[in-house]
Amino acid sequence: MQWFWIPEWDIEPGHTSRQQVIAFPTSNLVVQNDLVEFAGPTTRCSHRDLTGRGWAVGALLRPAVVPRFIADPGTLRDARMELPFADLHAVVSEAMSGTDPEQRRQLAVEAFTAWLVAQGTELSEEGLLANRMMDVIGDSAGATRIEDVAARLFVSPRTLQRVAKKYIGLSPSTLMRRRRLQEAVEQTRTNPGTDLAVIAAGLGYADHAHLTNDFQRILGFTPGKYRRSLVQGRRQP
Repeated sequence: MQWFWIPEWDIEPGHTSRQQVIAFPTSNLVVQNDLVEFAGPTTRCSHRDLTGRGWAVGALLRPAVVPRFIADPGTLRDARMELPFADLHAVVSEAMSGTDPEQRRQLAVEAFTAWLVAQGTELSEEGLLANRMMDVIGDSAGATRIEDVAARLFVSPRTLQRVAKKYIGLSPSTLMRRRRLQEAVEQTRTNPGTDLAVIAAGLGYADHAHLTNDFQRILGFTPGKYRRSLVQGRRQP
């Protein structure tokens, strides 16, 4: 796995909390208080409406292990599938039943990790190449051409297209655009005084308009609107 994420919530009766999610474009294995599900790669911003009291323990999977759970991750693009892993659900649920928040999360990660290891550790060379491809793309938001990534990995662009489809379910170009957009969102949030045209140029966008188009198409709002929402949020008591 690449990392774990563990949200917990306790919403007042009659209320709902909508959580906007800009997920990494890879698959997750998620244990919740009532089920285990496999979440496929995402191509757009999504949301979850939280009610009542609950938790989730998710593992962002490395591409090489995805075939253990699904033959073609592309069939679950922007979708989820429940899995019958009662043993995984049992050990993670037991860990999350503790009273100390920090301790239960640590125990949940340890239980989840042990379960994943028990599923087998043999990984194909092709799968490991998919991992390295994601590392190269993740290390540089300026990686905008598949030819550059292929050259760093000493393979052909066609090879990268094949392994991306098999192990991730998205094309390399989609992965690079998402990585660049995530960096744009982060810079827009953390550098509110920086001109958006400067951010666009620094990340390899042709111009400010192309950055805005990516925001609007994938996230559903413009960079300017995103910045204004952040300012309004800071002003609220």
